[in-house]
Amino acid sequence: MDTQTRHALKKDKFALAAASSASWVGEHRAGVLRWVISVAVAVVLAIAALVYWNVRTAAADRALGGATDVYTAPLALPGEPPEPGAYTTAEARAREANREFVAIAHDFRGLPEAAKAHYFAGVTYEELDQNGPAETELKAAADSWNRNLSNLARLALAGLYRQTGRDSQAIDLYNQLIAKPSVTVSAAVAQLGLADLYAAEGKQEQARVLWAKIKDSDKDGAAGSIAAQKLTAKQ
Repeated sequence: MDTQTRHALKKDKFALAAASSASWVGEHRAGVLRWVISVAVAVVLAIAALVYWNVRTAAADRALGGATDVYTAPLALPGEPPEPGAYTTAEARAREANREFVAIAHDFRGLPEAAKAHYFAGVTYEELDQNGPAETELKAAADSWNRNLSNLARLALAGLYRQTGRDSQAIDLYNQLIAKPSVTVSAAVAQLGLADLYAAEGKQEQARVLWAKIKDSDKDGAAGSIAAQKLTAKQ
C-alpha cells in the first residue's frame, strides 16, 4: 500500500469517527446538555460551599478571639484608676465571657470554634457556680473530634464531678485520659488527678503507688515534681 493510499484511509477513518461522534451528540443532545449543566451546577455549589465555610470560619474565629479577650481581661485594682476594658470583679468578667461563649457555641454549630466555645462556656459556668450548665457544655466539648480539646473537657469534667461528690464518674474519666492522653493532657497529669482523688478518699496506698509511678515516668516534668513532693510530704 503506497503512502498516498494510507493517508487517504486515515482521513477516511477520521472523517467517519468525527461523523459518528457528531451523530451521537446530535441524538443525545438533551442528555449531554443535562450532564454539562449538572457538572456546572455541582462545581458552582462546591465553590459556594467553600466560600461560605471560609467566611463562617473567619467570623467564628473573630468571635472566639473577642470572647477570649474578655475572659482574659484585667481586673481593676482597688484604689487605682481602672484600665480600659478592666472588670471590677472576676465574677462580672466570667459572666460576660460566658454570655459570649454560649452565643458562639450556638451561632457557629458544626465549626471547630463552636467546640472550643462549649469548653470555655463550661469553664465559665463552673466559675459562676452553675454546675448543671457547666456539665452540659463540657460534655459537648468532650465529644469533639479534636482529642486535645476533648481531653481538656474531660479533665475539667473530672474536677467538676469531684466537687459534686461523684467520685466514681471522675475516676472513669481519669482512667480514660490515662489510656488515651494528648498533648494538652498527659497521662501523668491525669494520674496526678486520680492520685489526689484517692488521697482525698483516704486511699493513701493507692495514691502513693500512683505518685511513685508519676515520679518515675515524668522525672523532668511538673507532674513528676509534684508527685515527688506529695511522696515526701506523706512520709
